Amino acid sequence: MSRIGKRVLSIPENVNVNVEGSTVTVKGPKGELSLELVKNIAVKVEDGTVTVEPLKDDKFTHAMHGTTNANIRNMIIGVSDGYKKGLEIVGVGYKFNVQGNKLTISAGYSHPVIMEVPNGITVKAISNTEIELEGIDKEKVGEFAANIRKVRKPEPYKGKGIKYKGEQIRRKEGKKASK
Repeated sequence: MSRIGKRVLSIPENVNVNVEGSTVTVKGPKGELSLELVKNIAVKVEDGTVTVEPLKDDKFTHAMHGTTNANIRNMIIGVSDGYKKGLEIVGVGYKFNVQGNKLTISAGYSHPVIMEVPNGITVKAISNTEIELEGIDKEKVGEFAANIRKVRKPEPYKGKGIKYKGEQIRRKEGKKASK
């Protein structure tokens, strides 16, 4: 059995967790999230705690036991605190520009890259070279941040590109001068 799946989740005061059929719904001050359960997984909500139990003993159920527990935990944290992801862009002339629900990235290409911000995510421009993504769904925030980073991944020689805030780029030395 999964150790993460066995973990008992405590529900904060301002969060409400409901299980109806095969759907788990979590409501909190920041919003509402729902998760469709896979078969052979049971979720029980009792006096301020949530437990996830497998109903069958097979490989798929074992795999989904811990995953379901982690997803419910992420939902509880998301509706109570929310998730943030910081991105910074390094390079001469590289910059972010946020206008409404559009993010324009100038990353050294012949044209600016325009990305549509998904629903449920807010993009805050800290400066021309830094942005912060906020939302209640950890998966959506992480995926959008990864898609932004994919526009121009940081390269190992000069460190130019889009990176997560606090990310260490492994640098290479480059060519040696011949004697």
